[in-house]
Amino acid sequence: MNYLLKMAKLVKFEHTIFSMPFIFVAMIVGADGWFGWKLFFLVVLEAIFARNFAMGVNRYLDRDIDIKNERTKDRPSVNGEVNENEMKLFIIGNVIGFIFVAYFINSLVFYSSPFILAVLGGYSYFKRFSEYAHIILGISLALAPIGGAMAVTNSVPDWSVFLAFGVIFWVAGFDILYSLQDMEFDKKEGLFSIPAKYGLKPSLELSALFHILTIIFWFLFIVYSHLGFFAYIALIISVGFLYKEQMMVRNNLENIPKAFFDLNGYLGIIFFVCIVLDKVFK
Repeated sequence: MNYLLKMAKLVKFEHTIFSMPFIFVAMIVGADGWFGWKLFFLVVLEAIFARNFAMGVNRYLDRDIDIKNERTKDRPSVNGEVNENEMKLFIIGNVIGFIFVAYFINSLVFYSSPFILAVLGGYSYFKRFSEYAHIILGISLALAPIGGAMAVTNSVPDWSVFLAFGVIFWVAGFDILYSLQDMEFDKKEGLFSIPAKYGLKPSLELSALFHILTIIFWFLFIVYSHLGFFAYIALIISVGFLYKEQMMVRNNLENIPKAFFDLNGYLGIIFFVCIVLDKVFK
């Protein structure tokens, strides 16, 4: 139990909230309603294994960086609370779990699982040579709704691609804002991020552009999936949340953690609830 608690702290398990709602949005749309308890439990397990693997790899590879950063120097991966062998075991265990569960979902999910793991694990390398690592992080989380659609339909419907592109720019937009906290550190250490390369104002503008693209792609998702009134309510609420996030950061950079965790977490949950309501009252 102590080991599991340490691992949950290592990967910040609660951050699964960013991807989980959009997995279920895709599943509800793909099934045109409830998709059954079997798929529910399998996909929840798959999401947990994917999240654990991605964050485990990130924490393991970033040990040399995190120990130098005042914001991250107390992470379990660098303060001695979790050792290297424990992290390796955790990563391998989640790889096995992810592929094993994928086998019981369907053939497309199973055969796609190595590619998905490669993308999830590859993100940590990108900030060492490309400022567009924010996009890679967005792609990593966008695999969630694609995976949800595949689990239900054994295909990749066009509407799921629009939903996924919205997630890419949503995540990349808020990750740029989050990276503002490490802008000077990244410059000093020669790490790549949009704030480190372009500075504060261009980063804010690019983040805002990404969030505008988010709304456009989610609008296309609603149109192509033939959703109705409550889906458009979800879109309007998303506009409000993303605008508030942008304004909070512009007004005071100390608002970044609250804007990052609270607003984005609520956005995903509300979006999911609205899609459920859309199917219930269609």
